[in-house]
Amino acid sequence: MTAADRICVALDFPTRDEVLAMARRLAGRVGWLKVGLEAFTAEGPSLVRDVAGAGAGARVFLDLKFHDIPATVAGAVASAARSGAAMVNVHASGGRHMLEAARQTATRVGLEKIIAVTLLTSLDARCLAELPIEGGPHEIATQLAVLTQSCGLDGVVCSATDLPGIRKACGPAFLTVVPGIRPAGADAQDQKRVATPAAAVAAGADILVIGRPITAAPDPVEALEKIVAEIT
Repeated sequence: MTAADRICVALDFPTRDEVLAMARRLAGRVGWLKVGLEAFTAEGPSLVRDVAGAGAGARVFLDLKFHDIPATVAGAVASAARSGAAMVNVHASGGRHMLEAARQTATRVGLEKIIAVTLLTSLDARCLAELPIEGGPHEIATQLAVLTQSCGLDGVVCSATDLPGIRKACGPAFLTVVPGIRPAGADAQDQKRVATPAAAVAAGADILVIGRPITAAPDPVEALEKIVAEIT
């Protein structure tokens, strides 16, 4: 896997025109392009296929974090696959039956990757203390990753700070998709558990999800090239 293949650019814009303009600008330079809630809610499933076409070979990660009863999530995964997404995620906290339903559907419809979110990178220990959840971020993320692996999914979305425990528990072949990536000196913004690109790769990240440090830069291509150079 090349350094560019490891990068998934988050196309977190409110309109189709903005999403596709950035997809075309970065075409051929990254392995993955992410379509998230804002754009998908505004523009619908057809946007996924348009991004796949504009990205010159980049695969689409549809980041909708499904979390519902098993039958509903299974149907949503099937619909996501029909939209042209190569990778789809669900919430690991949906439990074993939901995860197994997602995995079975992904296999049936030929989805390339089905992964599960452990803990959002915007949640830290202080946030968790307000929720009816016991344990710290590392322990919870690792436990959810082990559950995800036992249900047959391809991997997890996790913070870079949770990678050592997840790698130890789940092994090197388990896919890790890591958001909360910020180049040295960049503003963490609404993320709380962050890491630099090089640190995340060194800790065992397979795919780095990077949004505003690239898409909000004065020259997104230049910002991307600097990140690629850092992790090469």
